[in-house]
Amino acid sequence: MKQFGISLVTIVAIVSILLAVATVWLFLTNPMTVANAVNEGDVSPLVRNLAEAIFAALSGLLKYL
Repeated sequence: MKQFGISLVTIVAIVSILLAVATVWLFLTNPMTVANAVNEGDVSPLVRNLAEAIFAALSGLLKYL
């Protein structure tokens, strides 16, 4: 049970870090999308751009490997 707990915490930490980095990247590269999402209260463009940023990062990483 201890091994499962440690691995679960590790996975949650990695996913949290990945989302935080993608959010900061989105703030820096596309601030208008973030501003519009906050202003209108519609988070779907923000989530879409976050997913695109994560996908681009993962595809680049897989090309490197």
